[in-house]
Amino acid sequence: MTGNFPTAKNNHSETSVLDLSFVFPCLNEEATLRSCIQQVNESLVQSGIRYEIIVADNGSTDRSREIATDLGCRVAPVAERGYGAALRGGIEAALGEYVMFADSDNTYLYEDAALLYAAAHEQKADMAIASRMTGQIAPGAMPFLHRWAGTPVLTWLINRLFKGRLSDCNSGFRCIRKNAYETWKIRSNGMEFASELLIKALKCGAKSVEISSGLRKGPEGRVAHLRTWRDGMRHLLFIFSEKPGLFELSGLLTLGVATMLQAAALLLGPTQVLETFNIFDLHSQALLLLAAIVGAQLYLFSCVLHLGSEDPKLMLTNKLIHLDEGVLFFTLLSALLATFLLASYVVVVWTLAKFSHLNLAHHLLPLTHAIILPIMFSIGMLSVHVLKKARQ
Repeated sequence: MTGNFPTAKNNHSETSVLDLSFVFPCLNEEATLRSCIQQVNESLVQSGIRYEIIVADNGSTDRSREIATDLGCRVAPVAERGYGAALRGGIEAALGEYVMFADSDNTYLYEDAALLYAAAHEQKADMAIASRMTGQIAPGAMPFLHRWAGTPVLTWLINRLFKGRLSDCNSGFRCIRKNAYETWKIRSNGMEFASELLIKALKCGAKSVEISSGLRKGPEGRVAHLRTWRDGMRHLLFIFSEKPGLFELSGLLTLGVATMLQAAALLLGPTQVLETFNIFDLHSQALLLLAAIVGAQLYLFSCVLHLGSEDPKLMLTNKLIHLDEGVLFFTLLSALLATFLLASYVVVVWTLAKFSHLNLAHHLLPLTHAIILPIMFSIGMLSVHVLKKARQ
């Protein structure tokens, strides 16, 4: 569908002469698609904006494609399933200088389309977002957990980690400049597309603006494509994947402090502090071992994340990622041999004690601490090397 402009040909070699392409991701949305298209058209047709409407169909088996065609929209079939895949396919097919998109479930305020485009165009922004959180959210339109926990927490994380000034990171009603979008190299196929778009834009220094919009309640009986816990976790993992340094530093700090305190526990033994506290006993040693394991896992997680990131890394991390396989092999072999010797020592002492009570825990926990770390790092680095080879 075009407004104030003849129907555009789907020819990506042509120079774009449209101001705006509006993309609807669609998977069996026959109940709401017609209303969504009509509302967008009503908003844009009087504005003088030269536009088209594209329905990025993700394999609909209902009448969605027919409805789109009947209303003069261009249908862009997208074989790869997922919200992000549908949007990426629709954006790729778009001929406009700007691309706007919104869900086709009749929940967004599509009448704000012209205002959203004006905000992006007049402020020369690379992205404009229609914020639901600063607008009017109809009763029952957004689940309690999404409104007061999920979206605020994820928005705070993105703002804190990537220096954003957003109010609604999960809004699916946005307008982007297509040539800027193409430099962000968006890859997500699922709902985490929304987070990736924001984070990549922030990391590239793109200019973003917001307008107040809102959210209306969807039609009764409609089954949402969003899955709260699964998709929330995907958003969270993507946010963290773009900030490997967070796990790198926190992991090393936790590991280092726990290991130094464990060494102190081995040298000093149970110690009384201020005639009240007894530290460095068995319970302290067990907790320090647990803390070291957690720290090592966080650090190894950061090493995996660094494989797909251009963020700067510590010299230690760079050396470990590119560690010679021979060194890795002999480190693991030595750690396993130390494990065997320690286990043999315990069995011998137990045998000499005629299989009765052992009292080795104060020494066994620190020794286990010293042995388990190189084993974890060796196996973790094996995983990193396998992933690195697979990427190459």
